[in-house]
Amino acid sequence: MEIWDQLGEWLANLIKTILGALNLPLDWNIVVLKLIGVVTVATFGLLLVILLTWIERKVAARFQDRFGPNRAGPFGLLQAIADMIKLITKEDITPSGADKIAFNIAPILGVVSVLLIWAVIPFSSVWFGTEINVGVLYIAAVGSFGVISILMAGWSSNNKYALLGAFRSVAQLVSYEVPLFLTLLVPVLLGRTMGVNGIVKAQDTWFVILAPLPALIFFISSLAEIGRTPFDLLEAESEIVAGFHIEYSGMKYAMFMAGEFLHAFTIAVLTAILFFGGWQGPGAAEFPLLGLIYLFAKSFVFYFLVIWIRTTLPRVRIDHMLAFNWKFLTPLSLVLLMVTALLEKAFEADALRIPVLFGANLLVLIITVQILRIVSKRQQRELKTFEPRPVAVPPPAEEVSA
Repeated sequence: MEIWDQLGEWLANLIKTILGALNLPLDWNIVVLKLIGVVTVATFGLLLVILLTWIERKVAARFQDRFGPNRAGPFGLLQAIADMIKLITKEDITPSGADKIAFNIAPILGVVSVLLIWAVIPFSSVWFGTEINVGVLYIAAVGSFGVISILMAGWSSNNKYALLGAFRSVAQLVSYEVPLFLTLLVPVLLGRTMGVNGIVKAQDTWFVILAPLPALIFFISSLAEIGRTPFDLLEAESEIVAGFHIEYSGMKYAMFMAGEFLHAFTIAVLTAILFFGGWQGPGAAEFPLLGLIYLFAKSFVFYFLVIWIRTTLPRVRIDHMLAFNWKFLTPLSLVLLMVTALLEKAFEADALRIPVLFGANLLVLIITVQILRIVSKRQQRELKTFEPRPVAVPPPAEEVSA
């Protein structure tokens, strides 16, 4: 760890020396160093999108018994580059009746909202953009910018399909933020900190063992938050043509797609960090490169799960999706949050802390399943006893004419 700290200090001193040779004010050194960090993290995230598009298309093809991209370059690796060049060279169109300022800002805000999350992601024990003591609150705040970008895109496009997609975004994304934020508080309670790196360091035992149900709800709510299948009602092409981004073309459309792909991988990273130990692993504290490998190995497992769900599950109906959130996920999240808070306080420094918290989650799961069975049987009885109203049959044509 000392070697990496010394390397970081050496690079920082080198940059400060170069800036000093240019006779720039001392305060500018800090600004330039921060700017270099921002550009590095943002560039890494945007370049990662190129790899993610290739991975998703290849994995989806294997699920569907196809080959996927295999012509452009070895294993089709250059296909994403070709698509990027195609999107850059396409004509950029802005509808004449659109609100041009909001219309052009929306795709930028959609990408920035995801890139801002990466500012507090701890890649290893010493590699992170910035460490703040309210990192979880920061993630919750900047992650909501994506909802604003979708609203801006749909409202400013002057298109009824785009507007309908924007309305759906209010109904879906804002609704699923409730269980998402409730389960986001569970690792905060277990780790007793809102710092993201602090939560990772507190996971001597992965939080998924202490809170498996909140981890599952967090993952499901995150899928709905990014509008991935089966929650892709924002851009249901069979119903509203393309949703909120129907009027976008070229690089503006590509920015929405880049934000979606990067956000899908970001929720995989957050799941690994908050519930599966993040960069923690054998030797990760001494060798930061190992921590980086551990983090991305765990993250790609969850990203594979995201692709699997997108490839196999059908789209759910909008009323079913909202009922699932408000009638099931939100009440269950509240119960789990209260149970975790009470038991964590009662067994704060007890050897029974882990089995008690795991047992409590198991008990809540059993009770939930029993409640669902009772509700399901009640609904089946109501369907059996339901008598449809008689339909009035019009008289034959001969009687009418007579």
